[in-house]
Amino acid sequence: MGKVPILDTINRIPGGIMVVPLVLGVLVNTFAPAALEIGSFTTALFKSGSSCLIAVLFFCSGAQIQFKTAGMSLYKGVIINVGKVITGVACGVLLAKFVGPDAAFLGVTPLAMIGAMSNSNGGLYTALSAKYGDDSDVGAIAIISSNDGPFFEMMFMGVAGVAEIPLMSLVACIMPIILGMILGNLDDKIRDFLKPGMMIAIFLFAFPLGAGMSLQTLVSAGASGVLLGFMTIIITGIPTYFLYKLVVPKDKRHSCVAGAAVGTTAGNAVATPAAIAAIDAAWLPYVEVATAQVAASVIITAVFVPFLVDWLYKREAKKGQLNYNVKRASGVQAEA
Repeated sequence: MGKVPILDTINRIPGGIMVVPLVLGVLVNTFAPAALEIGSFTTALFKSGSSCLIAVLFFCSGAQIQFKTAGMSLYKGVIINVGKVITGVACGVLLAKFVGPDAAFLGVTPLAMIGAMSNSNGGLYTALSAKYGDDSDVGAIAIISSNDGPFFEMMFMGVAGVAEIPLMSLVACIMPIILGMILGNLDDKIRDFLKPGMMIAIFLFAFPLGAGMSLQTLVSAGASGVLLGFMTIIITGIPTYFLYKLVVPKDKRHSCVAGAAVGTTAGNAVATPAAIAAIDAAWLPYVEVATAQVAASVIITAVFVPFLVDWLYKREAKKGQLNYNVKRASGVQAEA
């Protein structure tokens, strides 16, 4: 008894700590959704608990950020965010500007591009940077989380009311990180105590995150939704990887893969098309199609970005580009 290599098997899969439970959540919600709705602690943990568990992840991650390295975390966060948001919004905005909101690139609408490409999955980024990056990469989530929502999209689209950005929502998002950072710097023992919590939270929040998705989404979105997912990876993840590699000093990074780790679509990006249409009714006719396509991108990027990050990390290792003088963040060890 107790000899089944479950964890070892999961760790052989790139990003497996998150990807495996996420896929299981998608499958259960697709074929037996009622099993997650029986109530009490079962529903709380396996269906509706992702937000709380992601907050635990951010809190434990924040505790690993030391004040002496906080500046580098902010710097990396800005660089990664610029790469993600600029490349993400540009495609949809340019298509809409020069062709019109009813335009489509291989079936992908401008509204779907804007919604999917500029929002990154903060939980997956943190999981991947904890495994393949260093502590300052993990800490960069404090800045990267600012792309969580339709704020940047609205600004770049020039939508009316853009100045009324609910900054308190951003504060609420990063508060667990700040509190964790304060505690971790006040007491080294608390920092060490919270280290294992990062990977535990990642493992636990992935299932309810997947339980909010369904394979039916991929079917309803069709090939265009799948295409949008791969466009998000290629158009935002790859350029941000090279931007990170170009501007972050070699002596301040373990690897460059944190840049590619934002080539994802955040789960709440599904609400972005409707949020934009609520401000500018001209986009209302395209909301339904865009929402399905964005939802498909959430699933595709969550599954395939870990494989991209793992491949890039091994490529850097093979070329001798990893900096072992910068310690890897706490978490499951990546195999080079």
